Amino acid sequence: MTDLPTVPTSDPAPDPARPDPARPDPARPDPAGPDPAGPDRADVVRPHAEHAYAHELAALAAADTRPRPPQWRLSPWAVVTYLMGGRLPDGTVIVPKYIGPRRLMETAVATLATDRALLLIGLPGTAKTWVSEHLAAAISGDSTLLVQGTAGTAEENVRYGWNYARLLAEGPSPRALVPSPVYRAMEHGSIVRVEELTRLPSDVQDALITVLSEKTLPIPELGGEVQARRGFNLIATANDRDRGVNELSSALRRRFNTVKLPTPATADEEVRIVTQRVAELGAALELPAEAAPADEIRRVVTVFRELRHGQSEDGRVKLKTPSGTMSTAEAISVIVQSMSMAVHLGDGRVRFDDLLGGIEASVVRDPVHDTVVWREYLDTLAAR
Repeated sequence: MTDLPTVPTSDPAPDPARPDPARPDPARPDPAGPDPAGPDRADVVRPHAEHAYAHELAALAAADTRPRPPQWRLSPWAVVTYLMGGRLPDGTVIVPKYIGPRRLMETAVATLATDRALLLIGLPGTAKTWVSEHLAAAISGDSTLLVQGTAGTAEENVRYGWNYARLLAEGPSPRALVPSPVYRAMEHGSIVRVEELTRLPSDVQDALITVLSEKTLPIPELGGEVQARRGFNLIATANDRDRGVNELSSALRRRFNTVKLPTPATADEEVRIVTQRVAELGAALELPAEAAPADEIRRVVTVFRELRHGQSEDGRVKLKTPSGTMSTAEAISVIVQSMSMAVHLGDGRVRFDDLLGGIEASVVRDPVHDTVVWREYLDTLAAR
């Protein structure tokens, strides 16, 4: 097979009178710097990780003296520290982004330092998206190169598309090409994220095989290709319970190293996760931290864990399990919603009776099966 010429990544003679919205600025953003085109950071509902934790990333970069893989902003050691938390020599406290086995994060980071892609798999609500965002932010300084997998995601979302006005006027040309997040990550040598990989149609999944195995993206319309710069890699997420629309082919699965993120191992670990995220979300929503007492958070976590595992915390009582996952993320949502109700519509303090409505909404997904599960659980709770 004859090698294809490499497609140029910049326009040879741009026309200043005709700005090109189809091609992004190739300059990679500085997460700590201002964004004159964007809104004030204080007005953003949920800042990207590289902006929300810019001070931590800057402190880690200043203290980091270990070798860094090509294009990485931090060394693998510093990336793991950013995820797991710690205290730097200058006193900067790094808040843990993932609470769980450190070895899982070490495996994920070590994978990304090789030419293997990373697949984060686990039950819904086990922080797969959260971890992938923070990995991309720490490694590349940009977590926004994202392909969201749905049943309607098209192949151009993974490869490239076309500006049809220019295509009709000029024919196929680099100026008419609209790069996908994968294309841009290959150009820049950075991390790209693919969320809900198993929801992508099979033909769209297969478009990733050449990218991951050959590190090239053929562009037959232009008689060329894009070759990935050093530092390029891909993080995908998938649920192992809700398997989505299409299973991964064995050919694609072989291109990934898989890290399975478990549910929290102990009640104390889950309480710590929920407490931290509730505090962060409450601060963003300007809800006072004292609105959700620690004992009520623990009670919600206990209910979720008991229904998730099908037994009481002490193991003495067997329980029916609902059809949903009863994830940690859902527990966080229930508490934050109850905080909002207590602050804006109540006396400012969350009580367990107020939380029961939110818990019931999380439990009862199937109105027949789950209603029985919930009623039996309430009867068991009243008897204890």
